[in-house]
Amino acid sequence: MIRPLLIGLMLLSLAACETTKGAGRDLQKAGDAISHTAQNVQNAL
Repeated sequence: MIRPLLIGLMLLSLAACETTKGAGRDLQKAGDAISHTAQNVQNAL
């Protein structure tokens, strides 16, 4: 009974880790886009 529960919890935590990693990549891309836009605005001034 406990073994399947532990296996399920391990799989769930692995899936959560992958989701967090994907969200981190998305946030990094958004930050890069904002930085690039800000640099373009500074260059235009």
